[in-house]
Amino acid sequence: MAFNIVGECDNFVEIKNILVSVFDKTGLDAFIPSLIKINPNIKIVSTGGTYNAIEEIIGKEANKYLIKVSDYTKQPEMQGGLVKTLDFKIYLGLLSETYNKDHKQDIKRTNSLIIDMAVCNLYPFEQVVSKKDTTPELARTNIDIGGPSMIRAAAKNYIRALSVTDPLDYKIIISELIKNNGKVSLKLRFQSAVKAFKHTANYDKIIAEFLSVKKFAEVEKCYLAK
Repeated sequence: MAFNIVGECDNFVEIKNILVSVFDKTGLDAFIPSLIKINPNIKIVSTGGTYNAIEEIIGKEANKYLIKVSDYTKQPEMQGGLVKTLDFKIYLGLLSETYNKDHKQDIKRTNSLIIDMAVCNLYPFEQVVSKKDTTPELARTNIDIGGPSMIRAAAKNYIRALSVTDPLDYKIIISELIKNNGKVSLKLRFQSAVKAFKHTANYDKIIAEFLSVKKFAEVEKCYLAK
């Protein structure tokens, strides 16, 4: 496999297209309108409950800014929402590099958006398993797959994309966008990437620790002793 080694990147990147998929919707009511005010041409790709929340926040002009992931990918969600964002167009948009000619051709060929910012936080696994009566099955269903993948993809591509995992950072992002005419700096993208990887690493650690202390007898009882 040949690796793409990037020698330089832009310090400031304009936020034109964003992907939003969050369990914790705290702060969206201020964050989304602020993004639209800064860039009236912004496009917001979103999923399920997040889409509905943003649609309610924006109101009657939602169609101007908001795109359902299923409409964008042309793929319906898997039953139960198990697969929504795990799609080539999504990851092409997150991972494409600014000055890579092949990436540009792929974007054009698939009619994809270059995604400049991914706003994502995860299913509340830690809160669920903190309860004494949590079964292996309830824990299993609260393991987020698409969320960590989007977070990591945007964080990996910090040379161009911004990965946002903490609602407390929304004000910082808006402040930087206002200061820099709708653009975010390499410094903020890098700092956010560090935070994003710590976030997903801790999430996986909590899952592994929970599963490692569960005796197989509990798993067997959950599924086989019927």
